[in-house]
Amino acid sequence: MPQQIAPLTDTERWVVQQSVNERYGREVEIQNVDTEIRLHIDDRELTLCPGFYWNEHGCHFVLSKTGDSRYRSMFFYRIRDRFATGREEYDDIGDCVTTLLKMQADEEVRRLAESEVSGHS
Repeated sequence: MPQQIAPLTDTERWVVQQSVNERYGREVEIQNVDTEIRLHIDDRELTLCPGFYWNEHGCHFVLSKTGDSRYRSMFFYRIRDRFATGREEYDDIGDCVTTLLKMQADEEVRRLAESEVSGHS
């Protein structure tokens, strides 16, 4: 039977909300969501995990709680165009969200530079 993951706390929400608001310079709507995750590579069943979702600049963000002080995150532009942070799991939600936002900011800069190059061709 899949394990039960405790809901995200008000403190966890505050940390994520503050980080996201700081990144975009304004209040961003963050939704509570449920995500289904394979907690271990050999798990046959998915585990329902609480998470946060927001969408900004055409990019979708998902941060999931996978256990006590355990978090995973990703961002994507299209479902087949997903990006992770290069780290499977974090034990600090602040590190998880700031790394996620930094990775997406870097990807946004890369995409902008790429479109400028192709636009000038």
